[in-house]
Amino acid sequence: MNDQRRGYIVLTVNTLAFMICFAAWMMNSVLITYLVDNDVYQWDKAQMGWLIGIPVLTGAVARLPGGILTDRYGGRIVFGTLLLISSVPMFLVSFADSYLHFLLTGLGFGLTGASFAIGIAYTSVWFSPERQGTALGIFGAGNAGAALTAMGAPFILRLLTDNGANLEGWRTLPQIYAATLVITGVLFFLLTHSRKVEQIEGLTLMDRLSPLRHIRVWRFGLYYFLVFGGFVALAQWLVPYYVNAYSMTIASAGLMTSIFSLPSGVIRALGGWMSDYWGARTVMYWVLGICVICFILLIVPRMDIQSPGQGVTAARTGTVTSVGPDEIIVADKTYALSPRQEVSAEDREEGVLVFPTSSFWHEPVVDVGDEVEKKELLARGVTNIYFQANVWIFTAFVFIAGIAMGIGKAAVYKHIPDYFPNDVGVVGGMVGVLGGLGGFICPVIFGYLLRGTGIWTTAWMFLAIVSVISLVWMHLVIQRMMKQRTPTLVRQFEEVTELQPNVNKAD
Repeated sequence: MNDQRRGYIVLTVNTLAFMICFAAWMMNSVLITYLVDNDVYQWDKAQMGWLIGIPVLTGAVARLPGGILTDRYGGRIVFGTLLLISSVPMFLVSFADSYLHFLLTGLGFGLTGASFAIGIAYTSVWFSPERQGTALGIFGAGNAGAALTAMGAPFILRLLTDNGANLEGWRTLPQIYAATLVITGVLFFLLTHSRKVEQIEGLTLMDRLSPLRHIRVWRFGLYYFLVFGGFVALAQWLVPYYVNAYSMTIASAGLMTSIFSLPSGVIRALGGWMSDYWGARTVMYWVLGICVICFILLIVPRMDIQSPGQGVTAARTGTVTSVGPDEIIVADKTYALSPRQEVSAEDREEGVLVFPTSSFWHEPVVDVGDEVEKKELLARGVTNIYFQANVWIFTAFVFIAGIAMGIGKAAVYKHIPDYFPNDVGVVGGMVGVLGGLGGFICPVIFGYLLRGTGIWTTAWMFLAIVSVISLVWMHLVIQRMMKQRTPTLVRQFEEVTELQPNVNKAD
C-alpha cells in the first residue's frame, strides 16, 4: 500500500474519530440541561454552567500536552489511547449521583477535546504542504459532532426515558457514548498507520516548547479563540438565547441552533481548500471582515421602547372644556392631538417587520374643568420604538457568521505547518488550547454581560470587539511584513498614491 492511500485512510479514520470525540465532548450540554429541566437534580444556573464548561476546559488544557506527545510518539498511539482512556470516565457518568461525581467525570471525559490537537498533528504528516490545508479542513469538519449531539442526544434521551416516564433511563446515554469511544479506539488501532515528524535527538521539554516564544503563535491563538472558541460558545449559548429572546421551546431552539453549528462544522473542509487555493491570509481577511459585519448587525437587540416625545402645551390661560383622543379644547381654542398608533398585535405575531418601527401619539394629562396656565402641559408625547429583530433575518446573520467561522478554523491551522513544519503538534496544541479556552470563557463572559446589562445581544458586542482586534492586528502585521520584505515597492506605491490626486487635477 503506497503512502498516498495510507494518508487517505488515516484522514478518513482520523476525521471519524474526531467527530465521535467532539460529540462526546459536548454531551454534558444536553445531559445536564435535561436532568435539571426534569427536576432530577436541583442545580442552579451557575452550577449548570460549571458542569457544562468543565469538559470544555479539560479538553482545552489537554491539547498542548496532547500535541507534544503526538510529535514525540505519533498520532496513532496517542489518539487511539485517548479514545480508550476517555471512555472510562464517560462510562462512570452513568453511576454519578451527586454534583461532585458529575464534576469529576466531566473532568475525565473532557480529555476527548484534546483529540483536535492530536488529529491535526497526525494528519499533517501525511500530506504535502500544498495539500495540507484541504486535508486539515476535512479533518476539522469532524467538529460537526457538536451538532450531532445537539440534535441526536435529546431524541435518544426521550427514547431511553420513555418520554420522561422513566427518568433513570438517562444513565444509558453515557454508556452508549462510552461504547462508541471504545469501538472507535479499537478501529483506530486496526486501520491507521504509524508516522510522526522527524525529531532531533536530545531535545528537552523546553526545546520543544521554544516555538511558543514567537508572538505569531499567540496571534494565531487569538484568531482561533474567536473562530473556534466563539463557535463552541455559541453552539451552547444560542439555545437559551432563542428561548429567552424569541420565546421558543427548547426543541425549536435546538433546531435553530443546528442551523449555525452543523454547517459551520462541515464547511471547514471547504475552508481548507480555499486556504490552499487563495492563501490563508486572504481567507482570514474575508473571515474576520464578515465576522465584524455580522456581529455588529446582530448587536441591535429586540426591543419595545417607549420614550417621552413632544407634548402639547396651553397657548394661554383658560378652562378645559373638552378632552378627547383627537383634541383638547381650552376655552375657545382647540389643540389637535395625535391618536395612539402602536404596532398591531397581528404584525408582532406574524414576524414580518424587518426594520425598526417608530410611532408617536399624545396622551391627555388634564380633565374637563381643569384650570390651566399658559404653557402648562395639556398632553404628553409618547414615542414608541419597536424592533422585532426578525428571527429569520437574525438566524441568517448567525448562519453567515457560522460559515465564516468554520472557514476561519481551517485557515488558522493552514498557517501552522507553513510557519512551524516541525512543531505542528506543539504550536497546534497551544493554538487549540487558546481556542478551547475561548469555548469555556466566552459563555462565562456572555453570562456576566447579560447579568450586568440585562441585554442578550451583549454577546455579539464582545465577539465584534474580538473580531475587530484580530482584523486590525493581522492587517498591521501584514503591512509591516510588506515594508520589511519589499521596502522599495511599498515606497514607490506610496509615492504614486500621493501624486495621483495632483495628476487628476491636471487632467
